[in-house]
Amino acid sequence: MAMIQQQGDDCLLLLKVVPGSSRDAVAGVLGDRLKIKVAAAPEAGRANAAVCELLARALGIRPRDISVEAGATSPEKTVRVRGLTAGQLRAALDL
Repeated sequence: MAMIQQQGDDCLLLLKVVPGSSRDAVAGVLGDRLKIKVAAAPEAGRANAAVCELLARALGIRPRDISVEAGATSPEKTVRVRGLTAGQLRAALDL
């Protein structure tokens, strides 16, 4: 399975999320996933919200254009990115 998959006008992005890190960062590729570190704890959806905000800043889009599609309680997540093509996503994340 590819890290980025085009689905109509949206893209799905496979992530490995590390909550409780010292800082928020896009840490690079880990296997077939993009590794994301967030300072937020994995409680009450805080880490998921932090992931959406971090990706939105990195991609130059609104946080509401990113949603967790699968893995809400798991470190391995699939997020939906609205309004960007797979090529734009790769370029913005330098993949």
